[in-house]
This record gives sequence, C-alpha cells and structure tokens, in this order.
Amino acid sequence: MSSEFCVQGEYIQLDQLLKAAGLVGSGGEAHAAVEAGMVQVDGQVESRKRAKLRPGQQVDFNGESLVLVAEG
Repeated sequence: MSSEFCVQGEYIQLDQLLKAAGLVGSGGEAHAAVEAGMVQVDGQVESRKRAKLRPGQQVDFNGESLVLVAEG
C-alpha cells in the first residue's frame, strides 16, 4: 500500500518519519528497524537512522510505502 506523507519544512529525519507516520510505536523501534536493514529509501536499504528525507523521496518499510510530498 502506498500513501503520501506531507513534509513540514525542508526535510524530516528517517526515524522521526517512521514514528510520525505510525509505522513504529517509538523512536527506539525506528532505530532498531533501520539498524536491521528493514527500511528502504528510493529502493536502497538506508542505514542512517537520522537520514534527511525530502519531498519526492519514497520510503518502504514493512509492506508500506510512503511518498514524501511538500507542505502546501
């Protein structure tokens, strides 16, 4: 399933995105998922927990896809 997530400001950090989108219950869960190689950004496994994501990028995690869009 694919959905859009509105980015407020220039970027959002990967760990914050996973939590804000309700894909994980806590920051610790987000960090564990990234460390385990379970998160992809634009089709590539992302290992940086605080990677700066910008509108236009896509995040895939646990069968969910988020497309980042600009606010406004």
